[in-house]
Amino acid sequence: MPSPQTPLPSGFGPATTAREVLRGIDLGGRVAVVTGGSAGLGLATTRALVEAGATVVVPARNLAKAQGALAGLPRVEVAPLDLLDPASIDAFAKGFLASGRPLPMLIANAGIMATPLARDARGYEQQFAANHLGHFQLTARLWPALLKAGRAGGARVVALSSRGHQRAGVDLDDPNFERRPYDRWQAYGQAKSANVLFAVALDRRGEPHGVRAFAVHPGVILTDLGQHMTEEDRQAFGLTAADGPGTVPPGRSVAEGGDFKTVEQGAATSVWCAAHPQLAGRGGVYCQDGDVAPVLPLGAPGTVGVRPHAIDPQIAERLWALSEQLTGVRFEG
Repeated sequence: MPSPQTPLPSGFGPATTAREVLRGIDLGGRVAVVTGGSAGLGLATTRALVEAGATVVVPARNLAKAQGALAGLPRVEVAPLDLLDPASIDAFAKGFLASGRPLPMLIANAGIMATPLARDARGYEQQFAANHLGHFQLTARLWPALLKAGRAGGARVVALSSRGHQRAGVDLDDPNFERRPYDRWQAYGQAKSANVLFAVALDRRGEPHGVRAFAVHPGVILTDLGQHMTEEDRQAFGLTAADGPGTVPPGRSVAEGGDFKTVEQGAATSVWCAAHPQLAGRGGVYCQDGDVAPVLPLGAPGTVGVRPHAIDPQIAERLWALSEQLTGVRFEG
């Protein structure tokens, strides 16, 4: 039997946009929660889902800013949420569950990258806390709504990872850099590996209930995610002062054989995983460029594919147990 981590192929590619992925798909009557859905890649994701008929709930730390960015879009709701604040996560989920609605699409899009060392109120390193633990807790709290959608036809959880997962696996003995020197890029790689491992373990639990999970590398996109990059970082990526959020470096777009995507192209794989019928009956895989990605063996060069450490089911289960311990939450039902 072929590995589930094998391209379909889907017919989509690096230059495909979210609108193209959803062409002909009617999401009317369906609800999506998109964290970070009011800026950059998340905003492009929200726009594409709304255009296809979905209602999108956007959790946000800054309500006024989010409401301004989303003004004019129909069927969009904004509610407060801070992924570094467990009480805020619980409050958001409680409010959503009170509506009684099923949740067929949860896109864990929000994230931070290469930040200086900082910790949340519990003392957890913030990249691991925001990118992984916050979404772990949010998914657990929204689990009843996901199960309701699963019974009614299916639900999908999409965890935004990155090819940055290739930088580092999860140090299960010291995930919060309490005993090892802090390296902001290693911490980012760890968090992105955690996102993939979360999808692997979540899919195993959700499949019997009609809830499937996917991890996504959206591509290399210039957004505010890069706000903590130093000048040295920018030079390493070959970026100039003119290459800011929302731009694509001249001559380096995917259409020209380069790595850089627009936000609409970056959102394509997220919405493909969240809503496309090609993935019916599938889950627990890492996707990029609008398709399931191949496995990229350890030591093999390349940027297309997932490293074995990020899809190892045993590591995924160990991370799951650690995440339950650190957050104090369990998936019920």
